[in-house]
Amino acid sequence: MKDKITVYEKPTCTKCREMDRLLRESGVDFEKVNYYIEPLTRKKLRELLAKMNLPARALLRTSEPIYRELGLSKDEFTEDQIISLMIEHPDLIQRPIVERGSRAVLGRPTENVKELL
Repeated sequence: MKDKITVYEKPTCTKCREMDRLLRESGVDFEKVNYYIEPLTRKKLRELLAKMNLPARALLRTSEPIYRELGLSKDEFTEDQIISLMIEHPDLIQRPIVERGSRAVLGRPTENVKELL
C-alpha cells in the first residue's frame, strides 16, 4: 500500500504525540494536519467518518466541557448538527485520525493504526 498517510491531530495531544512516535519509529512517511490551524471542512469530516465507518456521535470527545455545555449527551442532535458542532468546536473531535487511501482509523488506541500500515 503506497497511499499517503495523513494524521489529523492536535500537536499538544498525548495520543497524537504517541502516533507521531509510532509512525516515525516504523519508518513511515506521513504528513500531519493540525485541524485547529487548518480546520476540517464539512466535506472532509464526512469523508473521514465514512472511511472509518463511524457515525459522528462516535467521534465525540465526551469528557470535554463543551460537550456538557452543549448538552450533547442528549440524543436530540442529528448527524448534520453534530458535524456542524465538531467543525465549530474542534475540541469535540476524537484524535488523532489517521487516513490512508480509502481507509481511516481513530488512533485511540495508537495500535489501531497498524491495520493501515
